[in-house]
Amino acid sequence: MVDFRLLTKLLKCDKMTTMKRKLILTTVFICICVPLSLFGQDFDIEGTTLLGYYGNAGHVIIPAGITSIGYYAFDGCASMTSVTIPAGVLSIGESAFEGCVNLTSVTIPAGVLSVGYGAFADCKSLASVTMPSSVINIGHYAFSGCNSLKSITIPSGVTYIGEGVFEECTNLTSVTLPSSAVFIGDYAFAGCLNLKSINIPSNVTYIGYYAFEGCTGLTSVNFPSSLLYIGESAFEECASLTSVTIPSSVIYIGDYAFEECYSLRTVTVSRGTTIGSKAFPSSARITYSD
Repeated sequence: MVDFRLLTKLLKCDKMTTMKRKLILTTVFICICVPLSLFGQDFDIEGTTLLGYYGNAGHVIIPAGITSIGYYAFDGCASMTSVTIPAGVLSIGESAFEGCVNLTSVTIPAGVLSVGYGAFADCKSLASVTMPSSVINIGHYAFSGCNSLKSITIPSGVTYIGEGVFEECTNLTSVTLPSSAVFIGDYAFAGCLNLKSINIPSNVTYIGYYAFEGCTGLTSVNFPSSLLYIGESAFEECASLTSVTIPSSVIYIGDYAFEECYSLRTVTVSRGTTIGSKAFPSSARITYSD
C-alpha cells in the first residue's frame, strides 16, 4: 500500500530533482492502476456467473471459471465480432448475446446444457453456430432474426424445437433436426425464405402453429408415421410446395395449414384425418390413402 504522507514529503523536498519526482509518480501510477486491468474491469462477475460486459473489444475472451453466462450479459454489444466461451460453462442465459449485430460466429463448448430464450436473437451477422452434443435445451427464439445463418445442426439430445427458435432466419438453407426431436414449436422456422427442404424426424408427433409459415422456397417435406398433429397455418404461404403426403397417423390438420401454397397440386391424406377449414388451397387435388 502506498504511504501518501511519505509521498507528499518526498515531493515537497527542495533538493529532489524533477526527474526523481516523475519516477516516483510513475511508480505509484503503475502500482495503483495495473491491478485494475488485471482483474478484468470490463466484466461484472458474481461467483461463477458472468452478469455483464462493459468493454468494447472486437474479440471477447470470457474468463475461465465461469459456469453461467447471465441474462442480457452481452445484450446489444455492437463492437463484438467474435467470442471465446471457456470450457466449464454450463448455461447461456436469456438474451445473453441478443442484438450483437456484428458477431459472426459462435462455437459453444462441450458441457453447455442449455441455450436460453433469445440468447442470440437478432445477431444479424451470425453466419456460423456450432453446438455440442451436450446441449439438451434450446430456448424459444434463441436464434430468431439471425438472417446471415445458412445452416444449422441441432444436437442429438434436443427433444423440443422451441417456439420461434429460427424464425426469420431468412438465409437458412439447411437444417438437420435430431432423431430425438418429438415436438416442433409454433413459428419455429417461420419466415425462413430460403429453406429448400425439411426432413421431419421419425419421433416427431407435433408440428406447431405457423411452424414453417412463409417458407416460400420450401419444395419438399417428409412427414414421419409418428406424426399426430399439424397446427394451424403450419405451412401457409409455402409457395414452392408441389405435393404432400400426410401419413395416416395424423389425427388433425389445422385451419389454413397449407393455405396459399399456390403450387400445391397433389395432397395424399387419410379419410380418418380431421381436416380444418381451408387447410389446402382450392387448386390442390386430394387423394385418399385408404
